[in-house]
Amino acid sequence: MRRILTALVIATLTVSLSGCGAGTNASTRNITQVTDGAEAAIATDGNNIKLVNLLIVATPEGAGVLVGTIVNSLPTEDALLGVAINGQVATVTGTNTLAQNTPVVFEGPSANAKAVVGALGAVAGQNVQVTMFFARAGQVTVQAIIRDQRDTYAGITA
Repeated sequence: MRRILTALVIATLTVSLSGCGAGTNASTRNITQVTDGAEAAIATDGNNIKLVNLLIVATPEGAGVLVGTIVNSLPTEDALLGVAINGQVATVTGTNTLAQNTPVVFEGPSANAKAVVGALGAVAGQNVQVTMFFARAGQVTVQAIIRDQRDTYAGITA
């Protein structure tokens, strides 16, 4: 009897200490976003474009600069036709061709594109709509947070 009781205590402790006792909805199983940037994907009608870590940096002059990455994981090329930030058409310069697994990066050390609106019309801490228009994939809209031009984003200029 003592062996059975010991085995039950060990089994109970093993289950509760390993986290299995929390069930299938344990907080450690829930995936959360670890960055400020918004993410989205267009994975329909033969498209597989991902928008990663999109956010806007507000400059002291009132401009808004897009930060983030776009990746096309399919062999069929697409093109970024335009960007609208907070209802305003952004000036986009640099690479706009989305070749397979060749990211279009807005800002940062490996940046190959830039999108800027002259008058953002919102302040840091607010969320604004960012819409991207693609030649094949159509359009996608996300709610992106506005960050001010400091810390990681101190070097970003319009």
